[in-house]
Amino acid sequence: MQGPFDRGRPRARRTCWRPALPLLIALLTLPLLAGAAFAHAVAAGDKGYIQEISGINVLPFIYLGAKHMVTGYDHILFLFGVIFFLYRMKHIGVYVSLFALGHSTTMLLGVYFNVGINSYIIDAIIGLSVVYKALDNMGAFQRWLGFQPNTKVATLVFGFFHGFGLSTKIIEYNISPDGLVPNLLAFNVGVEIGQLLALAAILIVMGYWRRTDSFWRHAYTANTIMMTAGFVLIGYQLTGWVVS
Repeated sequence: MQGPFDRGRPRARRTCWRPALPLLIALLTLPLLAGAAFAHAVAAGDKGYIQEISGINVLPFIYLGAKHMVTGYDHILFLFGVIFFLYRMKHIGVYVSLFALGHSTTMLLGVYFNVGINSYIIDAIIGLSVVYKALDNMGAFQRWLGFQPNTKVATLVFGFFHGFGLSTKIIEYNISPDGLVPNLLAFNVGVEIGQLLALAAILIVMGYWRRTDSFWRHAYTANTIMMTAGFVLIGYQLTGWVVS
């Protein structure tokens, strides 16, 4: 069966516009340079704020949710992988909506019902989602298994895990039950705003890169780097789990 690198390639415009590739490489290697420590992390100041406030605080929680998504490199890597070979906005909308649905559901329910998962384990699974998507983009599963796993189901399922990663962190910070539901909904709105901002930035860069001849020359390399970043995330979290 054919993988994405074996199919007919869309005609690329010949242009000298090259900055897109370095920007994408920088995006993919951020988790490596940061030691993978930023996956679902909440800044110390934000942590203290979450622990101290009570009552309904809609705007602050929208800000915190947006900040988390924009600075969550694991989220950005997964989104990058999801849209890598998607060209039509309606297709991008379907996959991003599935990811948002999964992410929102487990984040809200996990905090509301106090369902926590070991943060190291859940973040390792989130790293695995990045590896999975990179391998999927490289056509590995078609070659290894002889068929293509359902990418929409995979996006939804990994969205569930991304949401549990966030809910686990929020539970650890003992958010006040006073105003819990409105604050969680506001936080989730912020997360979706942040996701749209991150997605817009990725699409702008990808749009320029896809117009160059270098896209197909470096697409495999970009996914290899993304896969490596995912393995670093996994290794970092499992190491933390073992030594903790």
